[in-house]
Amino acid sequence: MDRTIYKIAPRALWDEAVAAGAFLGAPVDLADGFIHFSTAAQMEETAARHFAGLDDLVLVAVDTAALGIALRFEPSRGGALFPHLYGALPIAATRWARPLPLGPDGRHVFPELGD
Repeated sequence: MDRTIYKIAPRALWDEAVAAGAFLGAPVDLADGFIHFSTAAQMEETAARHFAGLDDLVLVAVDTAALGIALRFEPSRGGALFPHLYGALPIAATRWARPLPLGPDGRHVFPELGD
């Protein structure tokens, strides 16, 4: 299992979560009943598929060990296992949040993933 998973979120929504101490999810998460995450190998496709052309986003790195049994890897796109969190994401479980800007080609520019 990956030790770090990633969440792409609108900056304003993330800022509200930081102030509250927990991220409850974006509208799609709330509708689906879990918070969607991606592994490092999945995040660029997730950004292109679900966040194309959107600016003012953040990429949040999350420590899987801090999430316990509420985190499940479940089949999704093409049968690949995606991390889903059934519950709120405590801000204390995050390693970092970094800007995810759009590049000149309209694709997101991902930050270095190191801690």
